Amino acid sequence: MVDMRLPLSFYQQDTLALSKQLLGTYLVHESPEGLTAGKVVETEAYLWGDPACHAYRRRTPRNAVMFGPAGHAYVYQIYGMHHCFNVVTAPENTGEAVLIRALEPSEGIDLMEKRRHTNEVKSLCSGPGKLVRAMGITRAMNGVSLTGGNLYFLPAPDASSEVVTTTRIGITQGADLPYRFYVRGNPFISRK
Repeated sequence: MVDMRLPLSFYQQDTLALSKQLLGTYLVHESPEGLTAGKVVETEAYLWGDPACHAYRRRTPRNAVMFGPAGHAYVYQIYGMHHCFNVVTAPENTGEAVLIRALEPSEGIDLMEKRRHTNEVKSLCSGPGKLVRAMGITRAMNGVSLTGGNLYFLPAPDASSEVVTTTRIGITQGADLPYRFYVRGNPFISRK
């Protein structure tokens, strides 16, 4: 896999537009255990003023990274056991991000299977908690730059896939907003 990381300017755009443009890109993690990578096939946007967004009420120690510069990782824990990985977007002090919901595994599949304790390739990264575990992303990566470290995105080699826009899943507030995007017909997206 050739390292042609997406530049900072890619992340400095409208959050909804970035949610769609991340589809087809490759998320790569170079860990001490080995390299893992997967094509982004599903995302969700979380915008300022959105009741489901962690930054909705105010800046807190938990969501402070969301208010920082675009192009950084926002990693947080949910349900006391799973972690989610987001891409910080928008101008500083705005508090917006894109949740990476699902990947189509492409490299390091054996390592992903070991981390997830399964050999079902379709389910390795078919949800935000699953992909974080499979990719070896940890809470310690909260706030890292996605342009200069060992966690980064590579450009989409083919942007011809049809994008489906729908409502988000797994939330109660703001569930009616059409902020979820996925690649039509891709078998690796999360369950509805």
